[in-house]
Amino acid sequence: MPLPPAWSEALDASGHAALRRAEAHIEARTRLGVSVYPPPALRYHALDCVPPDAVKVLILGQDPYHGAGQAMGFAFSVPRTEKIPPSLRNIYKELDTDLGIARARHGDLSHWAQQGVLLLNTALSVEDGHPATHADIGWQTVTDQLIDYIAQHAAPSVFLLWGNHARSKAPRINATRHAVLQSAHPSPLSARKFLGCRHFSQANAFLSAHQRAPIDWQLPDY
Repeated sequence: MPLPPAWSEALDASGHAALRRAEAHIEARTRLGVSVYPPPALRYHALDCVPPDAVKVLILGQDPYHGAGQAMGFAFSVPRTEKIPPSLRNIYKELDTDLGIARARHGDLSHWAQQGVLLLNTALSVEDGHPATHADIGWQTVTDQLIDYIAQHAAPSVFLLWGNHARSKAPRINATRHAVLQSAHPSPLSARKFLGCRHFSQANAFLSAHQRAPIDWQLPDY
């Protein structure tokens, strides 16, 4: 599946070259019988769902889940049939503390994407059972340019940067135009520094202050 046309102009020549390099690497590994996640139809799912002019919030992840059936093209999200991962459970805990939102019974964050929450991983593929295996095949160039494009062209938006990897992207974002909210990662290893960040209420306050509709963070059970 190609990069969605609405996002194609975000890449310069080096970005398009990096995209071709990443796709070629995935094709080569797949020919060798290696399972790569998410499946091709979902590789650009986050970008398919949220075009550049619809971005309100960017939640930045690192790479897709590396277990079969987990990755669905959204950072932190899993299909409803999958067990809720530990980091997402902590995100739900923070939603409960921050906004009084009851913890969802599933891990599908599609409802957020439908409202303009771009759930973007910095690497868009991974090999079965091996996290970060595709971190250096070209995706970093691609997603850095996507982040730059949002920072330069989007209406005032909120960037949620959780963990050192995501926080390293903060210098790319104009903090006088956008809200750049940083904290520790919601992983159980660092959750005590994440919990209490109140990023969800801050994000909605920023959007409302800039005449943009706030996000309904409550995930429907249906």
